Amino acid sequence: MAQQDSAVAQRYDFWLGTWAAAWTNTDGTAGHATNTVTRIMDGKVIHEHFVDIASKFEGMSMSVFDPRDSLWHQAWADNNGSYFDFTGGSVDGAPSFITAPRIKADKVIIERMLFKDITHASFVWDWERSTDNGRTWTLAWRINYTRLGDP
Repeated sequence: MAQQDSAVAQRYDFWLGTWAAAWTNTDGTAGHATNTVTRIMDGKVIHEHFVDIASKFEGMSMSVFDPRDSLWHQAWADNNGSYFDFTGGSVDGAPSFITAPRIKADKVIIERMLFKDITHASFVWDWERSTDNGRTWTLAWRINYTRLGDP
């Protein structure tokens, strides 16, 4: 694997571990969850398991680096019936995942997640949405992560 591919293949290693997730809901109440992120399948796949006990929300993702195109690919599904298909990348140096454009109510929607302010002990995760084909982005959800344990 070329050095560039190796760096890209390790782009999400910071995410591995068990995390406390905290955010503010639209009604102003506090939201809390745990997110456990591990490598599985001989270390080739990153598995995420997100659980919010209070709201009974549960989701999971599988992320894999494909050396054929040197890109990360992620599939997310949750117990609300949501499914997202992402391609990994970076935005201004921040690791990210982004959806392909889709049409909803006659608008082209693109959604992305950004991982920012990354340290060993914490990071900020933003969910953003664009309705103008990626020219501008609106913050839809911000989660502050604090490490509970290493993988």
